[in-house]
Amino acid sequence: MNSLSRFIACAKPRVVLSQAVKREKPSGKKSVISRSNSKGDLKDEEAKDSNKEAATVGAPHLNADGTRTSIWLMKSEPDTFSIADLINSKDSISQWDGVRNHEAKNLMKNSMKVGDQVLFYHSNTKEPGIVALAKIVRESYPDHTTFDPKSDYFDVKSTKEDPRWFMVDVQFSRKLKRVLTLKELQQYKDKELKDMKLLNRGRLSVQPVSNAEMEFIMELEKMREVAKK
Repeated sequence: MNSLSRFIACAKPRVVLSQAVKREKPSGKKSVISRSNSKGDLKDEEAKDSNKEAATVGAPHLNADGTRTSIWLMKSEPDTFSIADLINSKDSISQWDGVRNHEAKNLMKNSMKVGDQVLFYHSNTKEPGIVALAKIVRESYPDHTTFDPKSDYFDVKSTKEDPRWFMVDVQFSRKLKRVLTLKELQQYKDKELKDMKLLNRGRLSVQPVSNAEMEFIMELEKMREVAKK
């Protein structure tokens, strides 16, 4: 059994009711989405991707072999919401709210399913990289921050009757044995990870990961651990 199969076998998703996350300053709590990209970056991405929304609404993301994507890389700024914050959340579950990029939103809304694996990535930090594994425990539902006029992520065009933005719930699985830094992953940009979105469209805050990429990343974690001994 390869490392990907072992991970899938031991990750038994359980559906848990969403737990409130520490949120933005008006309520004295942390905001989740600042963890994935600066608001300026998100607006830039939204402008680039808004024309894609109609083409991708309702369409699940597929791997190159035609199978449904079930592995995702999700970015988080550790100064705002780190892997420690996820671990310390009730039941180690967090809402992944505040996404204001249509492509990322559509991936969460149309493609993510309970039990899907997540690579938790620390971004906008001295050494960005993959720090942990997580999983989806609740599928998409309206992002409540879009309805709150006090929120940085309020959208006047989004209503409870016709919401524009969605979120999922993510649960911590385990920390990696070591951080797989962006610098290290870039060494494989022309090899095993040549098609990985992180290395080609790095700014997108939610990205699909292929089965082959996931398997290589798990082997990379293990290989370097062996090399240190």
